[in-house]
Amino acid sequence: MHITRFEQAPTYFPPEHHDMRCLRLQGQEAGPSDTLWLGMSQILPGGHTLLNASPIEKLYFVIEGELTVETPDGESILQPFDSCRVAPNEARALKNKTNKPVIVLLAMPLAAARQERAPAR
Repeated sequence: MHITRFEQAPTYFPPEHHDMRCLRLQGQEAGPSDTLWLGMSQILPGGHTLLNASPIEKLYFVIEGELTVETPDGESILQPFDSCRVAPNEARALKNKTNKPVIVLLAMPLAAARQERAPAR
C-alpha cells in the first residue's frame, strides 16, 4: 500500500490551466501506480483551462463547487458528486464561473500520460 498525505501531495503545473492549483494524489511524482494516476484541482473563481483535446481519456469527479465543462457541443454544469468522462481526442474546457472555489478529482491512464510527456524524436 502507498499513502499520499494531502499535506505532502506534490503540485504539478499543466499548460493552459489558469487560476488553478493542481496536486498529484497517486501515481507519477506522488508514488507508484501501474495503470492510472489521480489528481485534484482547486479552481479559483474565474479559473479555467483552454478548450483543447488530448489523446488521453479523462475522468472528472466534482467534490465541491460548480464546474462548467465546455465541449464543441455546448456546456454542462456539474455539481458535487457529479462526474463526467472526456473521451480521447474530445476537446474540453473546464471553467469556474462562480464566486466559490471548485474542487475536482481527476483520473487518467498512466501509460498514456507517459506517452504525452515523452520527448519528440
